[in-house]
Amino acid sequence: MNLDFTPEEQAFRDEVRAFIEANYPKHLLDAGMREDLPREDFVAWHKILGEKGWSVPAWPTEYGGTGWTPTQRYIWSEENARVNAMMPLPFGVSMVGPVIYSFGNEEQKAKYLPGIRDGSVWWCQGYSEPGAGSDLASLKTTAVRDGDHYIINGQKTWTTLAQYADWGFFLCRTNPDAPKPQQGISFILIDMKTPGVEVKPIQLLDGTHEVNETWLTDVRVPVENRIGEENMGWTYAKFLLAHERSGIAGVARSKRGVEKLRDIAGTETLDGEPLMEDFDFARKVSQLEIDLAALEITELRTLAGEQAGKGPGPESSILKIKGTEIQQRLTELTLEAVGSYGTPYYGSIANDTGSNEYPIGPDYASHSAAAYFNMRKTSIYGGSNEIQRNIITKMILGL
Repeated sequence: MNLDFTPEEQAFRDEVRAFIEANYPKHLLDAGMREDLPREDFVAWHKILGEKGWSVPAWPTEYGGTGWTPTQRYIWSEENARVNAMMPLPFGVSMVGPVIYSFGNEEQKAKYLPGIRDGSVWWCQGYSEPGAGSDLASLKTTAVRDGDHYIINGQKTWTTLAQYADWGFFLCRTNPDAPKPQQGISFILIDMKTPGVEVKPIQLLDGTHEVNETWLTDVRVPVENRIGEENMGWTYAKFLLAHERSGIAGVARSKRGVEKLRDIAGTETLDGEPLMEDFDFARKVSQLEIDLAALEITELRTLAGEQAGKGPGPESSILKIKGTEIQQRLTELTLEAVGSYGTPYYGSIANDTGSNEYPIGPDYASHSAAAYFNMRKTSIYGGSNEIQRNIITKMILGL
């Protein structure tokens, strides 16, 4: 694959860079995806991109996509990562949106896709349950038909940022007598303001509120909110997860993270010398960069396949495994580099709980522990990495 940019691609990069510099909210520069920000900050850049027509670049053009080539989408990711931009949340753009335009009817596309594109409607995901995480097919939440409605009862957990959500997409069991657990599941959209929906916060170790448990008690949902056929939700869920896993790789942001890690290791010292000159530490950083370069090539090949009409397949499991492992190693090395300055007590938890204590040491150290702990989840969500290895074994290796 030729990675040299053509003059046209370089002009596109210049256009993107200029647009970001002129329009990205200044107060969010280098904020990344911090979970302690208000809803308005989460959607600020999304709404700007919606007005520009750049909020859903991977969508087909007939639904508002940009029609960019794989190289242009690569450039777009690189330039946003360069300023650590807070990108549109994946729940609408990368997850339920593709399900709706691929399997929904025309009325559903007209109703739901515009709000996803312009950032006016916030979505959350109702998949995992207390007893159904990696073994998602064992989910217990039920949807019982009652005329032109479903009556839904059950509990979902780890519902990320559901405290802000307008709508959620939920997997519910509509046929408890199906011969296989993967059968008898339907994909249903739920207005989060519907009576019987209760979102309860789960407090994280660093004091932030990112995830929730969502209780559904006799929630009446119109049958017209079901996507596709009844009892075919597992098929749509697998399609969604393939899109999610491709995005989890986060190559551009990891590249940005390695640059910052090198800067930190060039500033912090060990025995009076820059940490980056320590052989063992430098070796770990170099190995990380090598693995990241290999992952980048794999991601570009996947993008090229999508451009040729090939949707995300089992190769998305490779991206998910390697991408999340790299993210975890990156945050671990960053925490190692800042040393005692990364003590969690002096990170975001101090200010979030109203303490008079403030972070000590350089600014780059204050969130390193919180980032390290938060990244432990990446090898679990979107289907645990152990499950992804099973998929690779079966779908790619044929074993």
